[in-house]
Amino acid sequence: MSSIFDTQTAVTPTTEGGTTYAATLDAGWKVGGGLNGGYLLAVIGNALRATLPSKPDPLSISAYYLSATTDGPAEVDVRVLREGGSVATAAADLKQGDDTRITVLATYGDLDRDANDVRTSAAPFDLPPRERCVPNTMAPESLRKIAPLMGRFEMLFHPEHIGWAVGEPNDSGELSAWFRLEDGRDPDPIELLLVVDALPPVMFTFGQLGWAPTLELTAHVRAKPAPGWLRVRHVTRNIAGGMFEEDCEVWDSADRLVAQSRQLARLPRTG
Repeated sequence: MSSIFDTQTAVTPTTEGGTTYAATLDAGWKVGGGLNGGYLLAVIGNALRATLPSKPDPLSISAYYLSATTDGPAEVDVRVLREGGSVATAAADLKQGDDTRITVLATYGDLDRDANDVRTSAAPFDLPPRERCVPNTMAPESLRKIAPLMGRFEMLFHPEHIGWAVGEPNDSGELSAWFRLEDGRDPDPIELLLVVDALPPVMFTFGQLGWAPTLELTAHVRAKPAPGWLRVRHVTRNIAGGMFEEDCEVWDSADRLVAQSRQLARLPRTG
């Protein structure tokens, strides 16, 4: 039986051997004025994977969000720009009617290739055991109203990072949490495209609650994640000109850094 995530990110080719895919976007991934950018990136990621069967994994993907995407029918057009022996580069557009919602440039490959070649100074961030963290089911009603997608997964927040939820923001610019999908599906590279955009905006830690539209997001997938819970951290260091950057790192149950991202977003708004 397919997981909810797999069903709701599925794509279907519209012509035999073609590179245009139909998708049905689910309203359960709504946040603010549109659907979550990470969810949409996973849909596009599946279209790219279907076009490049010998190179099934996203390595690097950069997305520009042109307008808010709504639930319902959508189409993903993929264009292979170059395919080499180990990697391929492709462009993709997610469209609804005559409107292009997202345009993407991506490099795909096979994460099993050289999977054991790891030389890193990175270390997992501090996150208390799950039983000491705070579940997203305790999120205030105001947040649930603007982000129904929180019902699509489980998040257990670092207890020192949730003062904003009770009117006591700490101005830290940091959020971290344990993460898994609602049905316990084990993570894979396509899911990581969702995870890098799944936590609430770090601007919440400054008491600025609301929808923070993404302008651009670049994700690097570094390895196939081990089964089990993921650990996710978002950090910002520079808020200027009505925008903020958000750096993300995702660690798996084997203490491996499996994904990194940076996005530029507008400051939160409630409408």
